[in-house]
Amino acid sequence: MDLAQVITPVRTDDRWFSFDVPVGWAQGRGAFGGLVLGAMLRAMQASEPATERRLRSLAGELVGPVVPGASTIEVVVLRRGNGVSTLEALLRQGGEVLARATAVLGKSRDVDRRWSPPDRAAATPWIDVVPVPVGLPFVPEFSRHFEYRITGPAPFSGAREPETSGWIRARQAPPTIGAAELVALADAWWPATFSTEPGPRPIATVAFTLQNLLGDRELPGDRPLHHRARALASGDGYFVEFRELWTDTGELVALNEQTFVWIR
Repeated sequence: MDLAQVITPVRTDDRWFSFDVPVGWAQGRGAFGGLVLGAMLRAMQASEPATERRLRSLAGELVGPVVPGASTIEVVVLRRGNGVSTLEALLRQGGEVLARATAVLGKSRDVDRRWSPPDRAAATPWIDVVPVPVGLPFVPEFSRHFEYRITGPAPFSGAREPETSGWIRARQAPPTIGAAELVALADAWWPATFSTEPGPRPIATVAFTLQNLLGDRELPGDRPLHHRARALASGDGYFVEFRELWTDTGELVALNEQTFVWIR
């Protein structure tokens, strides 16, 4: 299945969806967070009848490992206003809530204000960067579904700064890249702090937010995106990282903030 199929749950009634968490997408004990959050977003999008309302912001918490097998997603409409809808989704396995997310879906507005930062750090073109081999040691299982081409510090390379960058795309390309695919792609890269670490360390994402700048547009499913990330602070066993996704033409399409916990 391609990425879009993997993150699409099945609707069972007005507010409930079933989601069969696939084998082969693990990151540690559970499925990788981009898969879980992407499926929850799909459920919320399917619960919004005004299809012109597109994702503007997603916020989620991964409170426990989601393992391969059956799960359910419940969607609640918190409010549906004139132009903006806010929905909440809860994913359960074994009767326990393991993930929660809220989505702000809004229609485009005819306002004469549009800007985006210039691409001041133009990346080496995708085609000129060698792909990372599949099946390297110490990489999570799910990563074999993505193609990585590194343009910044490599993980565990002893870099001075906790930052990373490179090209990414799904190996089995979806028909298009929309909001749910952006969620998965933003989460598929390793933490920027790994550039400064001497070796692998177990961590987990506990909070995730994504701002979708694509609006009502979609990108071709096989188009590579440039990932840039930097960890800004760490303390008390947690650290915060900011991520960006850019097109090969220098357009910023997603902003992502994650809070990680050092497991040890």
